[in-house]
Amino acid sequence: MSEAVRKIRPIPLTKDNWDPFGWLPVADTDRDDGVERLDFAWNDVHVNRIAHRRDEVPQVVGGLRCQVLYHHVTHTQVLMPLDAIAVVAVAPPGLDMTSPSDIDQVRAFVLEPLSSIVLRRATWHWGPFPVTADAVELFNIQGRRYLEDNASVDLEALGRPLDVLL
Repeated sequence: MSEAVRKIRPIPLTKDNWDPFGWLPVADTDRDDGVERLDFAWNDVHVNRIAHRRDEVPQVVGGLRCQVLYHHVTHTQVLMPLDAIAVVAVAPPGLDMTSPSDIDQVRAFVLEPLSSIVLRRATWHWGPFPVTADAVELFNIQGRRYLEDNASVDLEALGRPLDVLL
């Protein structure tokens, strides 16, 4: 039998709040520009556009159900919604995601169009999914061979489904 569904609300997307999961790109005039670097162990950096639809995930009263988290241990990933407000859920890269208590470390963030995030290698993530639109188009930088490095965890099988309230 599953534990009660965990419900979370997005927290503000700030440098400090995002730090456990990655970093927020800064202007080229910012003294911190270049401090953090993208990392691609397989030297397969790839840029493209991807999309996520709202109907890819179950809708629940007041939000969306996060059923699966993914992570890529060989590369960082950059995501930027281009045309719609989106929500992303993340968990720190060091988690094994084998215990329901790991789910307590998942956080959610709302991403405005043209706001970009960088996921550290092995950061667990879900989305970004559109908040109100039917779909969101995303600018994406990740490893070309990501399908070979796309581990996942089924939160419902773990006994701790997660609802992201919007």
